[in-house]
Amino acid sequence: MQVSLIVSVIGPDRPGIVEQLSSAVTEAGGNWEGSRLVRLGGQFAGMVQVVLPESQLPALESQLSSLEAAGLKVTSVHSGEQTADASDGTAVNLEVVGQDRSGIVSTISKVLAEQGVNVIELATDCKNAPMSGERLFHTTAKLGLPASVDLADLRDSIEEIATDLMVELDLDVGG
Repeated sequence: MQVSLIVSVIGPDRPGIVEQLSSAVTEAGGNWEGSRLVRLGGQFAGMVQVVLPESQLPALESQLSSLEAAGLKVTSVHSGEQTADASDGTAVNLEVVGQDRSGIVSTISKVLAEQGVNVIELATDCKNAPMSGERLFHTTAKLGLPASVDLADLRDSIEEIATDLMVELDLDVGG
């Protein structure tokens, strides 16, 4: 029987981490199915979905232990069977840009949660604006929009957070 795991890895960023992780998966007889890997604040952080025969779990655990010996913190959880989840709703892409301030992610996520919107993917970043040098917040997200939520109403709700926010919501035709 095949099992699916989500393996998370974090540690000081350096060349070769992805190679070490992918070799560990391969040497254990696993298949790297999907991942999200990023450098944040000088740290490498990543999540990988690994599928392998249940009999190979001890081999994977051994390989992952070798990564910990190399200075990475590694955890894994069984992800269960992948099934389509009707509660994800219509896929929508969200982009928000505005002046950075404390609590902006919390405020946006509260608006989404209050309307029953599922956050499927989220990426945020802060950069200095080219002309003024002020800190700009930028987020992109893939959302699961319930049938009961109107796209224009959701945009208005997010824009009400602050007058300087530019909000773009588009149907995800690829998702």
